[in-house]
Amino acid sequence: MKIRFTFLAFILSLNVFCQEETTVKKDSTAVMETEQLKEVIVEKKKKAVERRADRTIFDFSEQAYLNSGSLMEGLKKLPGLIVSDVAGMLYQGKQLQVFMDGRPLNIYSNELNAYLEGMPASAIEKVEVITNPGAEFPATSGGAIINIITSKKAQKYLSATYSGGYSFTNYDDTRHRFNNSMTLSAANKLFSWQVQAGQSYGESFSRSNFQDADVVLSNNFSDRYNHFYYLKTGLKFDFKKDRLLVNYDITTSDNNAYITAFGEGFATDDKSMTGSLYHDLMLTYQKRFDDPFRKLDIRFNFNDNSNGNDLNSRLTENPVLNNNSNQNFYQLRADYSQEIPFLDKSKISAGTLADLLDFETESFDVINLDYTRSTLAAYTEFQANYKKFEFILGGRLESYDIEGNTDTDELLPFSQVRFFPNATAQYNFMPQVNINANYNKKIRLPDTAALNPNNTSYQNPNVTFFGNPNLQPTIYHNFEVQLNAFEYFFINYSVTDAQNQIISRIINTPDGAASVSENLDKLTIRNFNFGIPLPYMLFTKGLAETLKMDFNPDEINFLYIYAGNQKHIIPSVDTKSVWNFNLTSQLVLPKKIKFTANYTASNTGGNYYYYNVRKPLYQQVDLTFSRKFLSDNLSVSVYANDIFNTNHQYFGITDTNLLYDNKYDSRRIGISLNYKIPSKNKLAKEEGNILTNEKKQQDNDLIGN
Repeated sequence: MKIRFTFLAFILSLNVFCQEETTVKKDSTAVMETEQLKEVIVEKKKKAVERRADRTIFDFSEQAYLNSGSLMEGLKKLPGLIVSDVAGMLYQGKQLQVFMDGRPLNIYSNELNAYLEGMPASAIEKVEVITNPGAEFPATSGGAIINIITSKKAQKYLSATYSGGYSFTNYDDTRHRFNNSMTLSAANKLFSWQVQAGQSYGESFSRSNFQDADVVLSNNFSDRYNHFYYLKTGLKFDFKKDRLLVNYDITTSDNNAYITAFGEGFATDDKSMTGSLYHDLMLTYQKRFDDPFRKLDIRFNFNDNSNGNDLNSRLTENPVLNNNSNQNFYQLRADYSQEIPFLDKSKISAGTLADLLDFETESFDVINLDYTRSTLAAYTEFQANYKKFEFILGGRLESYDIEGNTDTDELLPFSQVRFFPNATAQYNFMPQVNINANYNKKIRLPDTAALNPNNTSYQNPNVTFFGNPNLQPTIYHNFEVQLNAFEYFFINYSVTDAQNQIISRIINTPDGAASVSENLDKLTIRNFNFGIPLPYMLFTKGLAETLKMDFNPDEINFLYIYAGNQKHIIPSVDTKSVWNFNLTSQLVLPKKIKFTANYTASNTGGNYYYYNVRKPLYQQVDLTFSRKFLSDNLSVSVYANDIFNTNHQYFGITDTNLLYDNKYDSRRIGISLNYKIPSKNKLAKEEGNILTNEKKQQDNDLIGN
């Protein structure tokens, strides 16, 4: 009984923290002894975190500590999400495929990092981490998907939102960053439109060191100057129940870096010039029926990605690298769903997909990779509720045909048909308290960054970087069980068994060291994750007094605790796990100033693939002060990231004597603002965004939230 009471008190404390603010305003007059209700307005507060059976949703728009600075800086503060040169982008141990507004970006590695650094976090509405992608998602999503929603809510009449920010670092010199973006939207009797445009400029510094025992192979110092521009557009045409969405995005970047390096037997002074141009077009036709739970969506997506990478010696004035690549991606898909009269509530979904990817690279005008990949797929998925149980059962059949050649030989062909099942079972103890178990089989096809035989990073006589055109796909078996309570508390355990895992590792070469991509025959990843919120009033007022209070959780003082443990098990390698910690504290100060402190750290001695963590993968303290003005239309935040300048990565390389360390200008001070320009039109009505392709059940809903 004592254990049961303790657990009940714990659940009640979570319920207190996570209760949603609902404000009811009423204007009434008394008639005799009765009260006539004239007007009721219900205002619902957005959730900072929302957990569903297959995904976790983080709200960026209202979280100042997340939407200050670049998108990359905001993502690194999410509990359980890791971004690094050696681990890639992981969430709770699962490799992430990056989507933007519901569409795959199809960019990777250094190019992806530059993209996320260039995109301002203030332009982001929310981030979805789909930890258990169902059959409706391509099986090539691998372990998980991160979907970054950039578009903002708009109004029926002309509305505008401006976002901007500035920050600086001061290491050996002062370096600046600034960004600006604007969202405009409107609607008329024929169509609705929305435009989001922005730019960013950033100066940054980094240094890295490769060392073999006591011999310095390479010590690099880089000064970078990055320009990033983007334009996102959306049109929506309504035809009674049906609608047509047209989305077109374009981004471009122009980045220069001045690199000095020295090592055993060499000294260099180089200039690196990289540029990219990315186009993305999406056409979506949504067929709706009298039954609001019956839907048919047909989508066509095309994107083109061109990149150039040049490296010139400033000592000899000779070119060192001259690499270019071009990638074209085409996709056509159809998705159908409807409810069926079975058990308490059931739905069946089905769909087909066809896509084609062409990738070509060249070095000094010589084509050294011509790669083609085509995919055909069909799926069906069944969802049902029975009393307190929810079930999802699906299957996806995919056919792959991969071929191509380098400048010296043909690639190993890959032509297969594979079946990918998925299953989820969830038991709801009470509203917002559940336990669920998931299984899915996925595949990860080699991305073009890993295939590219050209060096797209800095190289010198002792250190080189290159891809592997003969990489084979990875097969994943993902198992997970998770307990959730009131959105914020969770505890989960997952196991991923991978065959032919694609990894990047550093090896010894006769000249020094090289970073290569290769397949690892077998890998098992085990993950344990835990998160819990603690309102500070529990310690000052006690549980009994706290339960009597009615408050908005966005306006209270609390501490959120996250801990995660990840272990990579590689045959014949003695590996240890890595612990990651995140503490987020919010204090509401006088004058409605909100103070947020975020601490991220990891232990040492663990392994990511063949990298041994000698210093914490992350270790930094970030502080943010924020306040709203002008009827909450203007949000201003001042932030300081890595105030103790402790973020420094240092790795030992398994099976070698190599050591690698990296330090960048992570200590940064800045200011960010977001201004929703108020509309003077009293008839202005808020509607969802039209830059995404999200769907709602109700037939009369607009696209988005």
